[in-house]
Amino acid sequence: MVRSRTIIASPPGATIKEQLVDRGMSQKEFALRMDMSEKHISRLINGEVQLTPDMSTRLEMVLGMPAQFWSRLESIYREKLAKARAENEMDADIELAKKFPYKEMSRNGWVPETTQATEKVFHLRKHFEVVQLGLLHGPLTPGIACRRLADNEKADYALYAWAQKAKLEARHINTKPVDINKLLKILTRIREMTRGNPRTFCGELVSMLADCGIATIFLPHIGGSFLHGATFYDGGKIVMGLTVRGKDADRFWFSLFHEIAHIIYGHIGQSEGTSDADESAADEFAKETLIPYQEFDSFIARKDFSKPSLVQFANKVGIDAGIVVGRLQKEGYIQYCWYNDLKTKYEITP
Repeated sequence: MVRSRTIIASPPGATIKEQLVDRGMSQKEFALRMDMSEKHISRLINGEVQLTPDMSTRLEMVLGMPAQFWSRLESIYREKLAKARAENEMDADIELAKKFPYKEMSRNGWVPETTQATEKVFHLRKHFEVVQLGLLHGPLTPGIACRRLADNEKADYALYAWAQKAKLEARHINTKPVDINKLLKILTRIREMTRGNPRTFCGELVSMLADCGIATIFLPHIGGSFLHGATFYDGGKIVMGLTVRGKDADRFWFSLFHEIAHIIYGHIGQSEGTSDADESAADEFAKETLIPYQEFDSFIARKDFSKPSLVQFANKVGIDAGIVVGRLQKEGYIQYCWYNDLKTKYEITP
């Protein structure tokens, strides 16, 4: 028997059991009369096996009720069973749907706008390409390597939604086979783009990474996700998603090289995701790639953090001045309110 909020699905076996009780017949005797094993009869009574047309005919011979009666009971049971399960799954998914940032997903055009709980469930199921949201506990996008600043349930569900959108968008990007050596060779060219305009470098960046087997996707930030970027395998390609709308250039480039580090170091595809050590290694790679430690330490040693000195240093190492500002702020050499006018803001529309 299966119950839901409004439905009770009782298998034909319940009626068979009643008939046996009325006749004082044991399951062993019934199995002999049906010419079937006791195990199969037990499973039939418990609704664990389907009542077939052949079985309906046997029941007519043994219990006297027409075969059509048993077939009809089976049909009704299967119909109610499907409805009860669907209702239970819907009720469970309605609760799960509350954990996803549906309003933001709708605002970004990822799912249709609605306030109806069941409609939200249907749209989320389509977004994630699953028949039941509970399947996402798998998860279906394993081994995600990502840069985010918080780790909690809300952030996890936002990450699922964001990563799935990146996966869907990546299907429209043709990539060559994954080639890490080729990726290593273009790092210098990518770093040179930090001084450029996103309208100019975006297309080139996507194309260069596609040649390395990486589909690069730009997506808006999802509130509560604390997410800057995420990278994972999808089929034969690597998907690298980056948050961009209203982002400072220094954060964008740090996130990009952080995700590239995960690819180079082989952090993606791990069943448990990335470790703290993996994230630290990716951070160090991004720092070293953008502003080499040797150059940075020499600049720090001079203890001249005036704006002209900072700009001169940025020009010397060939990096956007805002990236130098961000590094100095992060490491406590200058206050966060200093030189923010040097920070470039990117407005990359996904």
